[in-house]
Amino acid sequence: MKLKAEDIEFNLLLNESGYEKSRTPVIFLHGFTGDATDWQFILDKFPKKFFPVAIDLIGHGSTSSPVDQNHYTCSAIVRQLHSIFNQLSFDRVILVGYSMGGRVSLSYALTYPHMMKAAVLESSTAGIEDIRSKKERVEIDYLFAEKIKNEGVESFINFWFDTPLFESLKNLPDFDRIKKNRLKNSSTGLANSLMSFSTGLMMSYWDKISSLSFPILLLSGELDLKYSAINAKMQSKLQKAQHTSVQKCGHNVHLEKPEDFTKLVMEFLTNIQGL
Repeated sequence: MKLKAEDIEFNLLLNESGYEKSRTPVIFLHGFTGDATDWQFILDKFPKKFFPVAIDLIGHGSTSSPVDQNHYTCSAIVRQLHSIFNQLSFDRVILVGYSMGGRVSLSYALTYPHMMKAAVLESSTAGIEDIRSKKERVEIDYLFAEKIKNEGVESFINFWFDTPLFESLKNLPDFDRIKKNRLKNSSTGLANSLMSFSTGLMMSYWDKISSLSFPILLLSGELDLKYSAINAKMQSKLQKAQHTSVQKCGHNVHLEKPEDFTKLVMEFLTNIQGL
């Protein structure tokens, strides 16, 4: 399904049409270099009362990759999402976001808290607090963006998946398929995503997340020590959050352990009153 938001054509993955107000939308947001098909494994697992939708974020998958970097900022992406939800007549949603998609989810939730029923944040963060660390991250992401523009998507994807963050992902039998799927992205889209929505440019939400009053499930892999620690810290500041660390798993829980991920998400949603 294609929708336009702020003159950008977005690709949405739906297993069925015919949204009804009695159903709760569950929106899946992928990570950097990913796309909506990363969530295909779970979209048909939901009971009828839910309406699952996966979205290709700007610069990714089959969604447009405009040259103007202003379309890729945090505030722009939040506006784009809100426009999509309005066009689909969604009143309140459940956001499921992985890594970059988790940062988008958190940004959206803090901008439109009245739109939120619940959230699942996988291997994500509330931002970087230290100014020097923020500057360093921006510099690194700009270097990565230049690498994409100068060497192309394939070279960057090979480099990206050789970083320690994805060491356990490389052990999957279908890793080559996952990696090949990333090659569909455009160099413009990936580079602009890094330069305009770097974690270093994102506002630090650590002093704001305590205001969120809806249920939140935080997921991380036990082998991903950095994000497990970040998620534990987030849990301590959120009102209604639970943190689960998935065993024998790294940064990408939903691709490394799809059955465990599905079970945890379904259990979380089942335990939320009013859903």
